[in-house]
Amino acid sequence: MTFPQTPLDVRTELQIGGVWTDISTDVYTRDPITIARGAPDEASSTEPSGCSLTVNNRDGRYTPKNPMGPHYGLIGRNTPIRVSVKGPESYLSLEGSATSYARTPDAAALDIVGDLDLRIEATVDWYSTGSQSLIGKWVSATNQRSYLLRLLDGVLILNWSPAGSASIFAQVPLPALPKRAALRATLDADNGAGGFTVRFYWAASMDGPWTQIGDSLSNTPATSIFAGTATLEIAPVAATGVTPVAGRVHRAEVRSGIGGTVVASPDVRALAEGVTGWTDTAGRTWTLGADAEISDRRFRFHGEVSSWPPRWDVSGKDVYTPLEAAGVTRRLGQGRKALDSTLRRRIPSDPNLIAYWPMEDGAEATAAYSPLPGVTPLNVTGFDFAADDSLGGSSALPRLGSPSSMRGTVPQSTASGWQVEHVYLLPTLPALQTELLRVAVTGSVMRTAVVYASTAGVRIEAQGADGAVLAAFTYTDAAALADFSATWNRLAVYTANDAGTCRLYVSWRNIVDGGLWIARTGFVGAQGAVSGVSGGWGAGTADMVIGHLAVFDVPATSAALTAPPGSGIFADADDGFNGETALARLARLAAEEGAQVNLSWRGEDYTTPSERMGPQRPGTLLDLVEEAAAADGGVLYEHLDRTGLVYRDRQSLYNQGVGLALSYTAEGEVPPPLEPTEDDQRVRNDVTVTRLGGSSGRTVAETGPLSAQPPPAGVGIYDESITLALYSDGQPDQIAAWRVHLGTWDEARYPTIMLWLHAAPHLIDDVLELDIGDRLTISDLPPWLPPGLIDQHMRGYTEVLDLYEWTIAANCSPAGPWEIGIRDDAARGKRDTAGSQLASSATSSATSLSVATTLGPLWTTAAGNMPILMTVGGETVSVTAISGASSPQTFTVVRARNGIVKAQAAGTPISLARPTVRAL
Repeated sequence: MTFPQTPLDVRTELQIGGVWTDISTDVYTRDPITIARGAPDEASSTEPSGCSLTVNNRDGRYTPKNPMGPHYGLIGRNTPIRVSVKGPESYLSLEGSATSYARTPDAAALDIVGDLDLRIEATVDWYSTGSQSLIGKWVSATNQRSYLLRLLDGVLILNWSPAGSASIFAQVPLPALPKRAALRATLDADNGAGGFTVRFYWAASMDGPWTQIGDSLSNTPATSIFAGTATLEIAPVAATGVTPVAGRVHRAEVRSGIGGTVVASPDVRALAEGVTGWTDTAGRTWTLGADAEISDRRFRFHGEVSSWPPRWDVSGKDVYTPLEAAGVTRRLGQGRKALDSTLRRRIPSDPNLIAYWPMEDGAEATAAYSPLPGVTPLNVTGFDFAADDSLGGSSALPRLGSPSSMRGTVPQSTASGWQVEHVYLLPTLPALQTELLRVAVTGSVMRTAVVYASTAGVRIEAQGADGAVLAAFTYTDAAALADFSATWNRLAVYTANDAGTCRLYVSWRNIVDGGLWIARTGFVGAQGAVSGVSGGWGAGTADMVIGHLAVFDVPATSAALTAPPGSGIFADADDGFNGETALARLARLAAEEGAQVNLSWRGEDYTTPSERMGPQRPGTLLDLVEEAAAADGGVLYEHLDRTGLVYRDRQSLYNQGVGLALSYTAEGEVPPPLEPTEDDQRVRNDVTVTRLGGSSGRTVAETGPLSAQPPPAGVGIYDESITLALYSDGQPDQIAAWRVHLGTWDEARYPTIMLWLHAAPHLIDDVLELDIGDRLTISDLPPWLPPGLIDQHMRGYTEVLDLYEWTIAANCSPAGPWEIGIRDDAARGKRDTAGSQLASSATSSATSLSVATTLGPLWTTAAGNMPILMTVGGETVSVTAISGASSPQTFTVVRARNGIVKAQAAGTPISLARPTVRAL
């Protein structure tokens, strides 16, 4: 027997002393487990998930401060908790660590040297940052490289090695994939044309059908695969620079030959939970790493217990603790410490950094501190701290007075070669040669390197102990001088060894448009090491802004004439990563703040990437994540499978397939209440969007039932004004128009759609796959509701897990506005006219309609564009032919396509049933 005849299999686990511990027997059934996730409507702001349950606390084990309790010292604030139900099948759970894998020993059948076919079906973060191994025989350290399928930043890569050492690869960007998908790569080692060919595919499952990703990739000469001794692994752990994939793997195959003999077929779907080894149908014996497991649990909540309030009745016999747990958003929202500027965060990560002064000190500062241990503050005079915050990658920096100076001591380094770099904004080039930066050097005949600037040129000098000039060069190029001032720049002074000659460079990079200029000179001698940095400035540099002075003990990348500095750590961070996409920003934040938040994402169609963003300014981690979500317009929510956040980009919400299809007439599928709401909660018909630090764009809906026109033509003004961290001034107009489109969609919303899984257990498998932002529909509606489908996106839900009842109240909003046009698509590529209506009345049985075009071009008469679904007076008709070269035209129609048929009056508007909507 299964649920609901038997109790619902719910498991509650706490991480006690770092180990997931099943506490289900302590969870009271008198109080059901209640879980809330997502948002109540289309609000884009993150709301913490919540979970409430009650545990038996008679022995005090759930009182953290009770020294007599068995969990004393092991539980407390923010103890991780997770709740799961039994799923329809098992899966291989992988943690993404070096001990999380499935492995089978090497065998002759696995030593494929020719054509190869690799397949894997998994539920993973397909677009996660970094290289993730999926399946392969590959050990880098001992040159036992054979074949490897992996992911890298949303790109699918097949690696193979003909000799076990050097590697060949082919790659293709992934399309937008569902959460669970199958990937396949084939290698035709000898394609008959003197070379090899690689093809990549994806499918909803390994049952196919397979869709090729991109073009076939061919090269010469023909190739082969090394027959090494490495084990075959799911989530290979010994590929240098590659991390084992994290997530759920369902099955995989290795075939000798394209579509050939199956030599390995790990399929875990029917394995019992907890199995640690098995033999597949190809005869391969598989074992698991310590952090991998076979599980059949489907998680409904991951979070943290923030409080443990003990409760008891008057007799003292019923002692219990009502636990209230929340998702990670709650904790992230508690701390309000802003992350530092991107330069301040990025520069200290360089392993060659030996001294650093950000100069982001407060307005009352008298010296510039260093975040590096052992580096003394920078002594300064004439600095007006916190005077300029116009650089995207920095907090406010000091402006130089006249006179002003600085002096800093640099810890001694034994490395050969060096680099000094800082950002600056020089209003104008001084007329006379003016010193900008002085670098003190030891261990070289050059004791000082000095940079000068004037309208005549930028000069780099190497000076000896007595101040004599050993070598110098003045760069006079007009374009280079134009880039040197009046814009934010990075100035770098650095060295390289050129067969005993020290090359001394100066470079400046225009941070705004990327222009790079390099000048150099040279002298015979060693490069030496930096011992100090200084500057003394007067009227020629008044009002110059300076900051982020850094010293590295690394030489240039080469001794070439235009060799760049050895460290490129300033790159991109200098302008706050201005112009990166929302998903790229989230990926970077996830990598930088992995200790704070586990962040993943759904989406990134690489032909239409997520919205580009402006500079990342200092802010809390949660603020920055929400800022990216708001700029792109997707959905931010909390993970089901682990404690962390998920961002679903706007593109992934377009034209979705149906995640859950319900029928109003099917028993138990649509319990009450089903109450459509036509209110003004979502109405926004006058929207102004402002780019942070830039211009604004405004869109007003002038026509339509929800337009800003006074009733009865519209509903009056519902205005909105928002500021977003966007990249360019061209974005606000487009985003404002999109938000007006969403805010004037004339369709009822269903704030709550109930699911009673105990009454319709056949829905459980589909519901377990449903997540925030997914699409659900209800068909076969009663006659008192509009015809067609109820078509909604699930924005959040409240779930109740009881012994014999399992209910979900889904918070929904219309999916219609997210159905967008596709060029040349038969269904989604048709364009409406600006205005059409019936030229004469039509009976309920008429099969032709006379249609007048009141505004815009006539309707097409091309047979290839038929049929066209159109709406007239609430009735959907299928237009099979259109004739007439002038208005009115004659439409041949099939009536009642939505179940409605009625007489239609002259003047009734007629339009496309599915008008093409342009995506943002």
